Amino acid sequence: MHIAILIGIVSNMKTTIDIADSLLKEAREIAAKKHLTLRSLVEQGLRNIIVESDSGEKFILRKASFKGNGIRDEFRCESWNKIREAAYEDHGG
Repeated sequence: MHIAILIGIVSNMKTTIDIADSLLKEAREIAAKKHLTLRSLVEQGLRNIIVESDSGEKFILRKASFKGNGIRDEFRCESWNKIREAAYEDHGG
């Protein structure tokens, strides 16, 4: 779906962007709940992204390791495809 968005910086500029129908529907619902226009919701989102990117903060991945002894011996020299097949075995994969 195409949506035209007016972006006002120095002057109003009209541009067209493609948004997935499901995302647009969700955005319209949120805008309605917050008594906002779709335009103001999109502008608010863009402003948030810009502020976030200007903050200079680096993304730090949290430590997500778990206890164990690493990869099982039977998979030590196997390809990723073989490991993935085993992981999804009996799970529809």
